[in-house]
Amino acid sequence: GARFVHMIYCFARCVMIECMKRLSIGAHIHFVEAVMWKPKDTYIAKARHRVAYNKLLQILQREDFVIQEYRGK
Repeated sequence: GARFVHMIYCFARCVMIECMKRLSIGAHIHFVEAVMWKPKDTYIAKARHRVAYNKLLQILQREDFVIQEYRGK
């Protein structure tokens, strides 16, 4: 359900941040700070979060549909 999708989204974000931390060590790349940065306009941040969340949900639903079709055949 929705709680599972939210948990997967949070986990994927956490994994992405940890990978970026490992890749940017000693390279003077500040991607992690940009990801963790809190914007001044929270409305835009919430809108971006909702877009990413909906896109992940669509991908998971499409994957489930394909799996169900293969099982049916």
